Parts: sequence; structure tokens; C-alpha cells
Amino acid sequence: MNTMIKPKHQRLVLIVVALVALIGAGLLAAYALKNQAAYFYLPSELAAKPPEQGRAVRLGGMVEKGSIRTRPDGVTIDFIVRDDKARVPVRFSGITPDLFVEGSGVVAEGRLEGPTFVADNLLAKHDEKYVPREMKNMSTAEAKAVIAETK
Repeated sequence: MNTMIKPKHQRLVLIVVALVALIGAGLLAAYALKNQAAYFYLPSELAAKPPEQGRAVRLGGMVEKGSIRTRPDGVTIDFIVRDDKARVPVRFSGITPDLFVEGSGVVAEGRLEGPTFVADNLLAKHDEKYVPREMKNMSTAEAKAVIAETK
């Protein structure tokens, strides 16, 4: 009696083992990403249902006019992110993006510590009227020509 597995059954076993390994790797990756995902909150959502303290989240809204204050260390700033329903105080230490100004949109990545959102990273957003410095004095036709050349 031959105890060897037939080649047809060997292929079937290899396919099953490969599928189990692939599914296991996918589940492991999904579990790891779940713990690293940063959820996005608006100020009103953060005020209504705040995440647990220390959890990595993103806060998006507008920088309130007149709210940017630089601390004596020259590196740390405090400002307010708002929407039409709520305001959230934010603290950030580091170099701010060039587009970060009062009245502009911002996405702050960080965590909630007490009532203050402590940002590790700031992403400044521009509005739909944004025009790069190089194209500010161009007519619409000239701007379209420059864009067409870069494609």
C-alpha cells in the first residue's frame, strides 16, 4: 500500500493552507490598522461625544480669528478650532504650515487631554479661491495654458 498523497490532493492541501495563511494575514493587518486609525471629528462632534483621553484622532474645522497665541517658548501655540456649533482649544508645538492662518481651515492630528486638544501635526487647508503665488497675476487663459503644459 502506498502512503504517499496523490499530486491532486497535494495541490488541494497547498491551496487550503495558502488561503488560511492569506486570511490570517488579512485579519492581522485589519486588527493592527484598527488600533492605528485616527478618527475624524468636527468641533461639535468632539464636544458632544469626545473620544477617550489619549486616543489618536483628527480634529477639523476653522481657525478662529484672533485666537492664535504664541507661548513664551516661541515654539508652542494655542488656538481655537471652531465650526458653527462648538469651539475646541488646541495646543501645538512645532513649525506651523505656511497656509496656517486665522480664518483658514485646519486638520489637527493628535489627542484630547482634558478640555484641550494636543496636536502632534497640523494640516492647513486653503479655500477654493486659492491661487499659487506664481499664477496670481495671470489671466485665466494664461493659467490654463500653464496647466496644460505641465500635464
